Amino acid sequence: MNRQRHSLPGPDDTSHVTLPNGINLLVRSNFNSPSVVIGGYLSCGNLFDSDEKLGLADFTALGLMRGTATRSFQQIFDMLESVGASLSCGAGAHNTGFSGRSLIEDLPLILNLLADVLSDPVFPTIEIERLRAQYLTSLAERAQDTADMAAITFDQIVFANHPYARPDDGWPETIQAIQRSDLVDFHQKCYGPQGMVLALVGAIDPEAAIEQVTAALGDWSNPGQLKLPSLPRLKPLKKTVTRKVQIPGKSQSDLVIGSSGPARKDPEHMAAALGNSALGQFGLGGRIGDVVREKSGLAYYASSSLNAGIGPGSWCVSAGVNPANVQKAHDLILQEIERFIETGITAEELADSQSNFIGRLPLSLESNSGVANALLNIERYELGLDYYRRYPDLVRTVTPERVLTAVRKYLDPGLLAIAIAGP
Repeated sequence: MNRQRHSLPGPDDTSHVTLPNGINLLVRSNFNSPSVVIGGYLSCGNLFDSDEKLGLADFTALGLMRGTATRSFQQIFDMLESVGASLSCGAGAHNTGFSGRSLIEDLPLILNLLADVLSDPVFPTIEIERLRAQYLTSLAERAQDTADMAAITFDQIVFANHPYARPDDGWPETIQAIQRSDLVDFHQKCYGPQGMVLALVGAIDPEAAIEQVTAALGDWSNPGQLKLPSLPRLKPLKKTVTRKVQIPGKSQSDLVIGSSGPARKDPEHMAAALGNSALGQFGLGGRIGDVVREKSGLAYYASSSLNAGIGPGSWCVSAGVNPANVQKAHDLILQEIERFIETGITAEELADSQSNFIGRLPLSLESNSGVANALLNIERYELGLDYYRRYPDLVRTVTPERVLTAVRKYLDPGLLAIAIAGP
């Protein structure tokens, strides 16, 4: 095995254990620096949120560090500041995530603090109201951001009548409707060790890491912890749907054009990812960037993205343009999508994208945080501990025919969601 292979995490250098209370722990040692990174998630997210109180999962996650039964918000901040450490939390559709870093000698402090904020937050009223004010300010800024509003509108079209149509951080009226008692109730019902995953990467051997995590979190339990609701089936679009959001006074319009895409575990995901690279990522933005931005000069930016997670994903082209050029950019993007569906990827485009995918993998794993994120992805999508060792071969075995099949499965020029936000 060559040196590059050894730099990739695998079953021979990554420990995976499940604690008696249900916490899944992944540990990989790296003694090249005296630091350690932790990352992880709990099995609770906005799938629990009602439409009337959308944003509750995220509000709760952001409120965790505002005070616990034994530490005030200021004390938590001072503890982290005094040792140059960090800890943060946030929520998405499926999970509440957390991440932190410290010197290795301060790992017990970080783990004990993590255990405290996850298991024993008190959501002090004054801190929650301050957080609400910050939240509402952020949502007001979002409402004036053409890119954000185009993206939200696109999701509402593609994921109509599906939980993914809802923004994780809710709406001003739903955040206003959330009371402190809702945060307390959400925490009591949804937070617990079952389904929790924690990755730890740094200057510590697995046995010591397991011992310290067990000491901090091994006694946590919640017999009444709710299981995350299952996702409903996504109903595909039956026709192209265009929706415009007017935001007066803006000098830029943003448009998003695309459709639903594969989930991370779907067999077409790798082929679709390589196809997306050629369509709107590679170099200065692939074909989309070349045609819309470089040759025509119609866009401030233009690219495509494949967004894949636990459930159905999305595949879309995004562009920021002068409002006078919206129709021209729209037409060029549609033409390029149609050409891509008709001709597929060239052998040269595929080879370039494959080399890029394989070459950038070791770079993404050079830091402890990069490795921690990789281990979390292995667990979240059930990829197997040997996934990153197999990854180069998985990339190389994709053919132009497989890419074309994936493109034609997910991108149909007659079944697109088109969202435009601007003046």
